[in-house]
Amino acid sequence: MRTQTTPRFLPLVSIAVAAACSAGLAQAQTPVAPTPTQLRPEVDQAYTQLLASPQVKKLLDAVKADHERSVEDLKALTEIEAPPFKEQKKAEAFLARMKALGLPNAKIDGEGNVVGLRKGTGQGPTLLVSAHLDTVFPSGTDVKVKEKDGKLHAPGISDDTRGLSVLLSWIKVLKDNDIQTVGDILFVGNVGEEELGNLRGMKRIFADHLDIDGMVGLEPSADGSVLILGTGSHRYEVLFKGPGGHSYGAFGQVPSAIHGMGRAIAKIADIQTPAVPKTTFTVGTVSGGTSVNTIAPDAKMAVDIRSDQMQPLLDTEKKVLAAIDEAVVEENRRWNVNTLTVSKRLIGDRPGGNTPADSTIVQAAIRANTAFGHQTLLRGASTDANVPMSLGIPAIIVGGGGKTGGFHAMSEWIDVTDGWKGAQNSLVTVLGLVGVQGVSQPLLEKRPARTK
Repeated sequence: MRTQTTPRFLPLVSIAVAAACSAGLAQAQTPVAPTPTQLRPEVDQAYTQLLASPQVKKLLDAVKADHERSVEDLKALTEIEAPPFKEQKKAEAFLARMKALGLPNAKIDGEGNVVGLRKGTGQGPTLLVSAHLDTVFPSGTDVKVKEKDGKLHAPGISDDTRGLSVLLSWIKVLKDNDIQTVGDILFVGNVGEEELGNLRGMKRIFADHLDIDGMVGLEPSADGSVLILGTGSHRYEVLFKGPGGHSYGAFGQVPSAIHGMGRAIAKIADIQTPAVPKTTFTVGTVSGGTSVNTIAPDAKMAVDIRSDQMQPLLDTEKKVLAAIDEAVVEENRRWNVNTLTVSKRLIGDRPGGNTPADSTIVQAAIRANTAFGHQTLLRGASTDANVPMSLGIPAIIVGGGGKTGGFHAMSEWIDVTDGWKGAQNSLVTVLGLVGVQGVSQPLLEKRPARTK
């Protein structure tokens, strides 16, 4: 670790625009333009005090010393399957480790999240720190960890089991070193981040815990990466239904569900969306019909709509749904019938939002990165942080250390060499936000309690 003493009023490190997914978050990413600003004096002062503290230095040494044990946690947890909606076994194992390492009152909530509160002095904010339990891989996937060329290979090992193992290490070293934070830290291993999990775990956390003042999430991420933008998305399953019939005998009498879907796809493809904020759509999957010589009685497609801001997303969603309805009308009119119908079901709802680049929580991460010699890269993607961002609660995603690759593929890997440095970096970010008794005051502001 390299620390440095800085002046009380420090110009921000240059904020590089992140390249899409080259060495960063597992999810698809949106570059975020740099915001010219400066660190507030209180942010710089808090981290100068923290990094000069013998107590904190000892704590960071403990993170390094715990690295090998933490890697064993990483291996053990990786080898427990955790497909979306089937995270229970991994949750139970994570809970057992959380209790053993320092949070005996931790529990699994009604959604399947593992939740453990580490109390502060009672005078500070509440900060959520989290990593997700689920992976994209289905039941039956070979999740055995294999070591090769200095790397650990296994589906889900970096996204996001590394984050879980880092949280456990933090719990252990904070307890072993009797660190008393001013603010409370809510440790969470959450469900529902991947695929159609729909952020259900994080939605439950923020519904149940109305006093959360901020969030720091851990994901596989390059050193210095700070996610500040949450790309929102809506996903639909669209079903077309008709009477069906013989391709020759019933021709001219019944509409085709597949033809109706084709008309809809063509109309959707012509929709125009803004380049800024980036707003996208795609028909991702299609299926239907029974045979080559049958007028299709049914067809199905899945549509994904995304935007970096909610209003353009909603505007595009309105156009997509209207295009589908128009296509059905046209297909029925083609045969002078009204027997083709369509139903649309929302299967994915990820709210969007952002954390301003000059907010305290982002400045805290930037200052911590500077202390560790890293240039900060501001990024955007769809993650668990979408939920608090949509509620106006400051949230960021940072890395937990280690070099990673092969996200969402059977070839997923992590190189944990010196990975403790990233775990130190992100822990320092957290400590600055919640404050350490006798060392620094919390930078994260307490918010008025939300109501249900």
